Amino acid sequence: MTEALLKKYRPMTETTYYTLLAVTEPRHGYAIMQFVSRLTEGRIRLGTGTLYTMTGRLMEDGLIDIVSQQNGKKTYQITETGREVLRLETERLEYQLGNGLEILGKGEPKDGSGQE
Repeated sequence: MTEALLKKYRPMTETTYYTLLAVTEPRHGYAIMQFVSRLTEGRIRLGTGTLYTMTGRLMEDGLIDIVSQQNGKKTYQITETGREVLRLETERLEYQLGNGLEILGKGEPKDGSGQE
């Protein structure tokens, strides 16, 4: 994996992150959109234009591949490089979350009013 590839995908956009999560199993475009919407409880809804632009870029960068193509439906799956980039981004997010919880956990208001 190249340094340029890591630089391009760290930090990663939420839509890219959830798309890569979706294709840890083979999925076609509509199934990816449904998976992401369900996983994020509707907070992220991928449009077809966004999804197909993103999958094209992810394929160019070697993070996903087309594993089958039937009846005009392309099925995508993450590559080993994609899985490694996703793992590194997950670790980065975990570290970031830990920092936030550590800082915000100290001195948090007891009554929820914003004052201690």
